[in-house]
Amino acid sequence: MKAIVFDEPGEAEVLRLAEVDAPRMGDQDLLVRVHASALNRADILQRRGLYAAGPGASPILGLELAGEVQAVGQDVRAFRPGDRIYGLSGGGGYGEWAAIHEALALPIPDGWSCEYAAAITEVFYTANEALRTLANLAAGERTLIHAGGSGVGIAAIQIGKEVGAEVLVTTGSDEKCTRARELGADVAINYKREDFAKTVKERTGDEGVDVILDVLGASYWERNLASLNAAGRLVLVGLMGGTKVEANLGLILSRRLRVIGTAMRSQPLENRIAITRRYREWVEPRLINGTFRPIIDRVFPFREAAAAHRYMEANKNFGKIVLDVAGDG
Repeated sequence: MKAIVFDEPGEAEVLRLAEVDAPRMGDQDLLVRVHASALNRADILQRRGLYAAGPGASPILGLELAGEVQAVGQDVRAFRPGDRIYGLSGGGGYGEWAAIHEALALPIPDGWSCEYAAAITEVFYTANEALRTLANLAAGERTLIHAGGSGVGIAAIQIGKEVGAEVLVTTGSDEKCTRARELGADVAINYKREDFAKTVKERTGDEGVDVILDVLGASYWERNLASLNAAGRLVLVGLMGGTKVEANLGLILSRRLRVIGTAMRSQPLENRIAITRRYREWVEPRLINGTFRPIIDRVFPFREAAAAHRYMEANKNFGKIVLDVAGDG
């Protein structure tokens, strides 16, 4: 099959379209003809050699995929060839064919394109787990969502509003602030022009927020803690701003703060199955009825994966970047 691969870690230019072996299918797997995949920061890190594929996972990039089932393992009962599915795999989305465990696959609802379905799972799974499962965000609370123009940020804005929380976000431009407000954000902060911690204090009457969803890590650490109210929860879902901090444990102790880390890719299979189930029970119905929606910023042809990576690294996108796998190659 054809797939996007790289021989050595590096910049986006290392990505190339090549012929590789098709994936092997386990007894509980589906073999899927991939129609669309979507970019995630994990793809960037893996390409740079900073985030290896998990044990048993495909080394090919691409966690989100949507396509058509071509064959099923001998123990599969829920799907059959010809079914359209989408899901979050351990890798392989940047290939014409991919294998995914049947418990991680979901039928594509009527009316959804593969491109639309491919833009959903990683971001809505992450936002749902961070805000609802781990932080227990409740109606009447306040949440600060960093990277409000990212796929995760956009999903989190919608989930936060549906829960009944007041939603504050940070983004890197006035245009993205406007679009975040259009999605429901109550306060949008351009972090390039404002100190978000100061603005949070001003907008909340010096109280701070109950929950922070952060993708930066070290570079926002002190300001995140300063932005939390008593018993506030900081959920780390990314470390784009570094991994090492000097922690004021006295502040965490005296204000009863909680710091929670989570990463989708490193979860064992049973956890990922449970995450998929929680998504299907609470999030997917709201996507089907139009309460929630992914935002697709741009669709790139399969062979232009390097250009898609450069576009993401330049932070030009508001929403998801999708690869049209079946339409080119």
